[in-house]
Amino acid sequence: MRVELNVPESVREPRFWIKHQPVLAMALQPGSIEIGLRRSEMKRFTVDAGEMSLVPNHLEKWFRNEDLRALCIAISDAALTAASDGTSGEVELRKVDNLVDARLGTLVEAVNAERIAGFPSGRLFLDSVEQAIAAALVNGYAVRHRSVQTHRGGLGCARLRRIKEFVDAKMEDELTLCEMAQAVQLSTAHFSRMFRKSTGETPHHFVLRHRVERAKEMLRAAEARVLDVAVACGFKTQQHFARVFRQLCGVSPIEYRQKFLRH
Repeated sequence: MRVELNVPESVREPRFWIKHQPVLAMALQPGSIEIGLRRSEMKRFTVDAGEMSLVPNHLEKWFRNEDLRALCIAISDAALTAASDGTSGEVELRKVDNLVDARLGTLVEAVNAERIAGFPSGRLFLDSVEQAIAAALVNGYAVRHRSVQTHRGGLGCARLRRIKEFVDAKMEDELTLCEMAQAVQLSTAHFSRMFRKSTGETPHHFVLRHRVERAKEMLRAAEARVLDVAVACGFKTQQHFARVFRQLCGVSPIEYRQKFLRH
């Protein structure tokens, strides 16, 4: 998944736009944009904040942006193929203007919040969001696709144990959804569904929870600095570590340590 911020341009000349990947775009503020298949036939469209559009791959258009600020998320072919259960061939999506989809809107807003924060959650979070977006696009907006299969049960005990060992071994590293799926020899889409069915949580939340559990062990040692604990447990910044820790434990890392040492 590639995340880009489309900002107003000072150059008034239109540009030719070719997209080789499907793009889900959301306006971050009201504005307008001129679009046309030919330079001589461009039309101006007014867009409200929060309005989304789905632009299929290989779309060629002229456009001119003078005041529109939008977040553009390019979805990879690999994610779309995985979401369609490995159906051979390229997944073709419909062009949709004024797209209204609460789930997709929530996912795009989550990506924007992550962008504003400086992408502290790492690659695994973006991979998970991309997989969720791809599944929603394949199910609702594909021109041709095989219906997503349903699978009974979930991951077996051996695979769950292998995932836990893999996460523990890579605690300091930036994990990706693809790496976790490869560790148990499954496709990313199949792995995500089976993992959630087995554990009741997403792979991203699973990793966060294990990182926080490791951090709690380290915080019980009075000499360990909070910043060192954050880095050792795979968090990019101390601020992100503190926010996740409070969300999962109800207290800050320092408060947790103080409470433990008092007892």
